[in-house]
Amino acid sequence: MKAALTAAALLLAPFLAAGPAAAAPTVHTIVVDKMKFGAVPPDLRAGDVILWVNRDLFRHSATARDGSFDVDLPPRASGRTRVGRKGAIPFFCRYHPGMKGVLLSR
Repeated sequence: MKAALTAAALLLAPFLAAGPAAAAPTVHTIVVDKMKFGAVPPDLRAGDVILWVNRDLFRHSATARDGSFDVDLPPRASGRTRVGRKGAIPFFCRYHPGMKGVLLSR
C-alpha cells in the first residue's frame, strides 16, 4: 500500500508542483476603418491576442516599431498577433505612416 501511494505521489508531483493553470489569453479586436486604427483595449496583458480587422478599401498593416509583430491587412481582411511583452509597444501602418497607435500591456 505504501509503495502504491509513493508511486501515485511521484506520478502526480509534476502536476501539483505547477500550481494553478494560467488563464487563457484574451482575444481583443482593433478595427481599422476610415484610415484610422480603432481604440486600443485598455486591459491588455502580455500573452493576449489582438485580432486586427481591416474594414477599409485600402491595404494596411499593423507593424510594431520594435519589430515584434507585422500583420499585413489586405482590404476587408483580418489578422492576429500575440502581445509578446509588458509595457508600451508603439505601432503604425507601413503603407500609411501617419496611422499609428500604442499598445499598453501589463
